[in-house]
Amino acid sequence: MQMILFKNSIIQLDYSPAADILDVGYPDLHGFLIPEIKHSIDILVDNVRNYDVKRVLLDSTRTLILVSEAESREVATYLAAGLMKTRVQKVARLQSSSAAVETTAQGNIQHIRETQALPFLLQNFTVREEAVAWLTSYDVEHVPL
Repeated sequence: MQMILFKNSIIQLDYSPAADILDVGYPDLHGFLIPEIKHSIDILVDNVRNYDVKRVLLDSTRTLILVSEAESREVATYLAAGLMKTRVQKVARLQSSSAAVETTAQGNIQHIRETQALPFLLQNFTVREEAVAWLTSYDVEHVPL
């Protein structure tokens, strides 16, 4: 059973306590919305911290990117930096069917991996069920001490 932790015009946070998965749709990126998107990311990070979420499913399947590459990278980096301050262990990202969105997203992910030491696993998927299976699988190297 999922419960809605938060919902606004930018994001919706659906949490499944049994699986400990927070399901969030990656927001559409519009230049005029960047401050509101960052505020929504702050709310997402607060919920991850408050519920001690270990697994996040980022759904980018319907995301639109209508900003520059630099603005898109800024939002992605802001999200990664926020999640790094939590106890998240795994982030599964559902890819967009748009080649343009995916090209931008992959560039952002590469930049984040090169510039920050991510304390969580990050993997891309095209099928939701595979992402959920990976999130709920047991990883020996990521067991908290």
